[in-house]
Amino acid sequence: MKKTLGLILAFLMVACAALADGDMSHVADTTDMTDVVDVVEAGMVPVTADALNEGTYPVMVDCSSSMFKIVDCALTVADGKMTALLIMKSDAYPYLYPGAAEDAAAADEAELLPLKADGETYTFTFPVPALDAGVDCAAFSARKALWYPRTLLFRADSLPAEAWKETAGVELADGEYLADVSLEGGKAKLLTPALMTVEGGEVRATLVFGTTKIDYVLVDGEKYLPEESENGVAFTVPVAGFDRGLSIIVDSTAIKPATEVGYTVTFDSASIVPFGE
Repeated sequence: MKKTLGLILAFLMVACAALADGDMSHVADTTDMTDVVDVVEAGMVPVTADALNEGTYPVMVDCSSSMFKIVDCALTVADGKMTALLIMKSDAYPYLYPGAAEDAAAADEAELLPLKADGETYTFTFPVPALDAGVDCAAFSARKALWYPRTLLFRADSLPAEAWKETAGVELADGEYLADVSLEGGKAKLLTPALMTVEGGEVRATLVFGTTKIDYVLVDGEKYLPEESENGVAFTVPVAGFDRGLSIIVDSTAIKPATEVGYTVTFDSASIVPFGE
């Protein structure tokens, strides 16, 4: 324990010395960086705090660099704002800055987000302006004394259903409806529109895949088994909301061995019509 704290203090001392003059040379250039990827996917729509219930929820985070290793993350929604507790793999980065690397190099130390250590757990508390949108940040490497630009993506489709508020403007009486549905992720295809059943305020949809090589799907951790269908294989699953990506995991037997593949399914509220019309 004492050895760990001593190493962290040493890293912080090096970091403070390197940042003292605010020199732009402390910003990494392209020759210092590897494996930078674009984490924002086509069609993503930013999700702000007003779409979510207050509380703390697990959330997945994608990062533009595999060198910035986030082990886990918890998103807190409160007072119209979102913050993330980033649990890091190590203490390699003693500071984080919510913005560009050039701004981080010129910032006062009070503007930086320090790494916090609790035993062997290392965390940053980071402001999140929106989910499903690239969030710029800069991470300071104590070993190289350089600010590295990073892009974080907090994935809305990874939030549990209870995190979401009721979808505004979508009120459906009990009955059957059709709605256009889209699927993004792997190679599987969905037939559209999908049949939806509303009962007691709960919405369920029958998703028909254009293949028979799926043996189950997972929604919010619950397994759903296939039903008979003339056009492929069908699964009846809950619909947590409209006009936003909902996470679904498909176990594909087309891959050997069978493999769980993550997808995002979206139901279009503007397309909803009563079944039979």
